[in-house]
Amino acid sequence: MGTNVTLYEQDFYAWTQEQAALLREGAVQDLDVGNLAAEVEGLGARDHRELRRRLGRLVTHLLKWQYQPAGRQTGHSWWSTIRTQRQEIADLLEQSPSLRRTVPEALRGRYALARDHASAQTHLPLAIFPATCPWTPAQVLDADFWPGEDGDTAALP
Repeated sequence: MGTNVTLYEQDFYAWTQEQAALLREGAVQDLDVGNLAAEVEGLGARDHRELRRRLGRLVTHLLKWQYQPAGRQTGHSWWSTIRTQRQEIADLLEQSPSLRRTVPEALRGRYALARDHASAQTHLPLAIFPATCPWTPAQVLDADFWPGEDGDTAALP
């Protein structure tokens, strides 16, 4: 086990390959259990961070879509980003369905930063954007939801 820990500290990739080989061989007694458990937990944390990051980007673009409608006419960039982020989030939630229960909290947690980004990117005053997310998690993830000036579904480009 001492060599496993040393390998973990010196060459992470080699360590992963060795741990995988040991698992396949059923050599459980030779595994670096502590670091292996930490890395497995890290995989879940990585997916949660990815969900939060994508939700933030999605909400930033939904805010820009709603509060700077003139920007919709300048190209399909916002539309494309919204569609891409929704699809990537859907894929992530399909792969890890238990992450779905974290969406409301993640949305609340990322909204302030999304609001800041929308303000900076549109050059609109921060006060223009609601202090809390104006949409439900279901609306944010709904591929058919496009907020308009009144919060209603807007026509697609």
